[in-house]
Amino acid sequence: MFVIIGYVFMCTCILGAYAFHGGELHVLWQPSEVVIIFGGALGGMIAGYGGKPLKATLKALPSVFKGSKYTKAFYMDLFALMYELLSKVRKEGLMSIEADVEDPHASAVFSKYEKVSHDHHVVEFICDYLRLMVGGNLNAFEIENLMDVEIDTHHHEVEVPATVITKLADGLPAFGIVAAVMGVVHTMGSLHLPPAQLGELIGAALVGTFMGIWLAYGFVGPLAASMETKAAEGTQVFQTVKVTLLASLNGYAPQVAVEFGRKALSSTERPSFKELEEFVKNAKGK
Repeated sequence: MFVIIGYVFMCTCILGAYAFHGGELHVLWQPSEVVIIFGGALGGMIAGYGGKPLKATLKALPSVFKGSKYTKAFYMDLFALMYELLSKVRKEGLMSIEADVEDPHASAVFSKYEKVSHDHHVVEFICDYLRLMVGGNLNAFEIENLMDVEIDTHHHEVEVPATVITKLADGLPAFGIVAAVMGVVHTMGSLHLPPAQLGELIGAALVGTFMGIWLAYGFVGPLAASMETKAAEGTQVFQTVKVTLLASLNGYAPQVAVEFGRKALSSTERPSFKELEEFVKNAKGK
């Protein structure tokens, strides 16, 4: 949503100011130069990132036009889920959650928290490490190292689309210059034309530089920044689960382990201690 709002505001300011001073908007519409700029940049992107990175980028693009799913409400559900699982472990032992972690989709505990259960990656992360805890063959230090490796791998993977779009944005100004130079070459071959027509050709050539810079910094660059933000939000979820599980593994009570996880959150998503305490207790009683 904010991407669209930003685009509309930017276009209104740039084009509105241009038109206010007498500029003719139709002059900026140069389809051939748009094809040169975007075609060249996209071709380079495909050549450099074809295959899995390109597929991941196409899959990630729609997410930048949606709000974040990792909201305060999501984390409240996540903490309630973790609290209920860890309380069950504390009262009935680790083997009591074996069925829950082996098949979370059939688990009565997981099904209560739809915001979390619909996120396959988060559920898999939780279940994998609870399964290791049930096995009892790894200590807290070994599990923490393994978590760090997986989180780093996940973060590098989800950052790929942002990297691809950043490279696309980096190439657009250069291909804008290419379009402008080609326009100048065309103009130099048309010197026999009247000055008015030559002026139009020169203006069209200069539009190439303008379009390349505008598309890069006004449209494509912000997409890459939004993707980076989305990647960081996803990584924070795993960090929160990690801190909570390690606190439990080190012997802290469920309510304290959940508090450890709460402290790992950014202030914009972090519930208050009292708010979280009441929520997890009410959710467990349902």
